Amino acid sequence: MKELAFIKRSNGQHWVGDGFPVRNIFSYHDIAEEISPFLMMDYAGPATFPATSHRLGVGQHPHRGFETVTIVYDGGVSHRDSSGGGGTIGPGDVQWMTAASGLIHEEYHSPDFARTGGTFEMVQLWVNLPARDKMAPPGYQGITAGEIPRVALPHGAGEARIIAGRFGEAAGPARTFTPMNVWDLRLHAHHRVTLSLPQGHTTALFVLKGAIRLGDRHPVRAAELAVMERRGTELVMEVEEETTLLLLNGAPLNEPIVGHGPFVMNTQEEIVQAINDYNSGRFGQIGR
Repeated sequence: MKELAFIKRSNGQHWVGDGFPVRNIFSYHDIAEEISPFLMMDYAGPATFPATSHRLGVGQHPHRGFETVTIVYDGGVSHRDSSGGGGTIGPGDVQWMTAASGLIHEEYHSPDFARTGGTFEMVQLWVNLPARDKMAPPGYQGITAGEIPRVALPHGAGEARIIAGRFGEAAGPARTFTPMNVWDLRLHAHHRVTLSLPQGHTTALFVLKGAIRLGDRHPVRAAELAVMERRGTELVMEVEEETTLLLLNGAPLNEPIVGHGPFVMNTQEEIVQAINDYNSGRFGQIGR
């Protein structure tokens, strides 16, 4: 059975642009080895925005060396990038953007959400790429809620949406460079949930709403991340309240990480090259 390694709480709150009030839950600056292949996670909201005609969000900025995964729980996000990728996602949808060799992108509240206002809540995850793939061509996957398989958990304990990886016979639609599971779980109170996961892989549970308990004495509540030991394959949790939970599970890369703002590579020389390439216009332009 998997045991709890530690519970990670927010590193603090800040704004990304003028549209995303986020809590940084983890980054490669604090738990790089323990959380690989994941690099960073920001939790935006829940926050309430009034209706507006202004374009709220974050303007054009570059990335290289990793992927960004945006999961919307409430509200809406519109995205465009210099690889030609783009689209709008709403509750239950996912954007999986592969920056890899480099691109420029922008993210704003969707026009429909800006027009009506309301509750905004999303998670943005950075997923590291192995050294062999950091200079792969950029790409974009827009995944709608209807494309994400839903699996009922035994004994009426809830359901799992399989964004990436596999759960029994269900396969998530996201294409990944290394083995990983990204599952969105909706769990009912007063149930025990047992999940089978690969031996030796990183496993972390982020609670958005509600509360679970790991073992006899480890409660995990809203906006907390439980990082598990890698040994063992069986994960058992007791659900204390109606809970929304994001499960992150993946094969650790065990490679050096050197980051500078929006660039995450393996060496300082690669970071210098990324900065030079961006300043020289090699990341392309977002079409009008």
